[in-house]
Amino acid sequence: MFVPKEELIKQFDKKVSVIQADVEGYKAEGKKIFSTSSFQTNSVPLLHIISLIAPETPIYFLNTGYHFPETLKFRDSLVKCLDLNLQSIGSAIPKNQQKDAQGRLLFTSNPDRCCHINKIAPLDSVLASYDIWINGIRGAQSSVRASFRKEEQAPMGVKRYHPMLDWTTKMVHDYIRIFDLPRHPLEGQGYLSIGCQPCTHKINHNAMLDNRDGRWAGMNKTECGLHTQLVNK
Repeated sequence: MFVPKEELIKQFDKKVSVIQADVEGYKAEGKKIFSTSSFQTNSVPLLHIISLIAPETPIYFLNTGYHFPETLKFRDSLVKCLDLNLQSIGSAIPKNQQKDAQGRLLFTSNPDRCCHINKIAPLDSVLASYDIWINGIRGAQSSVRASFRKEEQAPMGVKRYHPMLDWTTKMVHDYIRIFDLPRHPLEGQGYLSIGCQPCTHKINHNAMLDNRDGRWAGMNKTECGLHTQLVNK
């Protein structure tokens, strides 16, 4: 159904107002706030909203060392465009030590361990320093994420805040279109869920089940652990 641009702007203004009120409420309580981002197309609306309502918020990027060069360029362009407070963190374990007993890099034989080393463990010091984690997961992305509530508890007493939980894929793309925001350059090549290069594949649109297809192809894995291990449900 076609919705006029003016009406969509009004709808998004209401959404942003709710997020702003929530964030200001956390601040009024003296809470320290941070966010994380994978800098995909899906990340853009929340990053734009944060830049408008709380531009000082640290945005942590988990630099695994395996990202597409296009992702790093897209990240840098967004940081400049939106004047984001980017903080890049990564594993303390060098890549040449991230191998199994047979000498294979972990992403080839034990991707769960690889994700833990490069995504979960580096967040320990961050979680220890903050109270509120603004997290951009959406229920439409997977069955795992659909089970989340707007607020969930994370380790170390941190509260996860999910302001985009009820946003549909259409809403994400409408927001980007209306506010003339950029898209990840690989999206047009069939990469809709973009993570580390070795574990990201083009999506077969005929077999697509959810927005997480294209990650860890051929493995019984759809999440890196940020939204399974770092939530107390």
